[in-house]
Amino acid sequence: MDALTARAATSLSSHQVRFHQRWPELRDPHVRALAWLLYAPDLLAQDAPCWECRIATLGPVAPEVAGWLHDLEHDPGLNAALHAHLARQPTARLGRYAEQLLTFYLQQQDWLVAANLQVRQQGPTHETLGEFDFLVRPPGDDELGLIHWEFATKFYLLAPQSAADAKANAGAFVGPNLADTLGKKMRKIMQQQLMLSAHPAAASVLPAPVVAARALVKGWLFYRHGEAVELPASLGVAADHCRGFWCDLPRLAAQHQPDDLYLILPRLAWLAPARAPLAQGLSLPALQAALETAFLADQSPVMVAQCRIAKGAEPELLELARGFIVPPGWEQRAADTARHALVRI
Repeated sequence: MDALTARAATSLSSHQVRFHQRWPELRDPHVRALAWLLYAPDLLAQDAPCWECRIATLGPVAPEVAGWLHDLEHDPGLNAALHAHLARQPTARLGRYAEQLLTFYLQQQDWLVAANLQVRQQGPTHETLGEFDFLVRPPGDDELGLIHWEFATKFYLLAPQSAADAKANAGAFVGPNLADTLGKKMRKIMQQQLMLSAHPAAASVLPAPVVAARALVKGWLFYRHGEAVELPASLGVAADHCRGFWCDLPRLAAQHQPDDLYLILPRLAWLAPARAPLAQGLSLPALQAALETAFLADQSPVMVAQCRIAKGAEPELLELARGFIVPPGWEQRAADTARHALVRI
């Protein structure tokens, strides 16, 4: 880990090194993903005035939770329970996968009252009005009722902008498929989803009154490779949020170091920093060939982990940094998406 730590110490992506150091014994991908959800910094600043005290946080990982994660990795019965929980409703959607992981944790900690509780319109159509992601009652909480958590795991790239103040607007952060922005997502959460308990139809399904509604948001923000971006506090993004880069293939090749190896991360592997057998690593030429083929079929950015070899009994790959490699033309489309978002605001 020495070489890995030394290089990452000057990197904005040092969250990966801290994660590897904090959880060296975790190898099961699902356990690592859950550990990341519990350990990673929140994407949004809890005390930012723009959120009006409506941001939830899990807080630091308590020693007893760290011990439970260790047991989740090593206790065959508990580990099997996690895998059985995930197998009941297999999904390819990252947001749903993260919800399933958090549901398991909240059940095990005896916080959970209800998950994915739907509210339907009264009448012949029974139209779905919304869904409570989580209704929780944390032990020792002074609130006399339930807390509604709207949960999201999001990945946004800061689009190239010409306006000097674009970084102060959440609309400048776009999803990799350009169908979403951070600003659009947070408006929906704050103005619609967190208001669900106030709808008259909610009373018929709630097991107890909702006394608070808050957003619990995890994720990563990605910046153009080589740019050190400091976001204004008014944006409401946590200062210690998880960061990555984005760039095209030529830029990645220009920054390549001789001992770099790469992993292409499937969507369900986007949460925790990657840990993989050495044999899965791709050289730069192999990565270039794979991405060029991928871009012929789909003009979406591809998540890549930049890795180094960790020495040990069995050498393995540990993620040092991560980024989206974007196809030709993506930058202009992203800039147009962000510009339209800013105009609408």
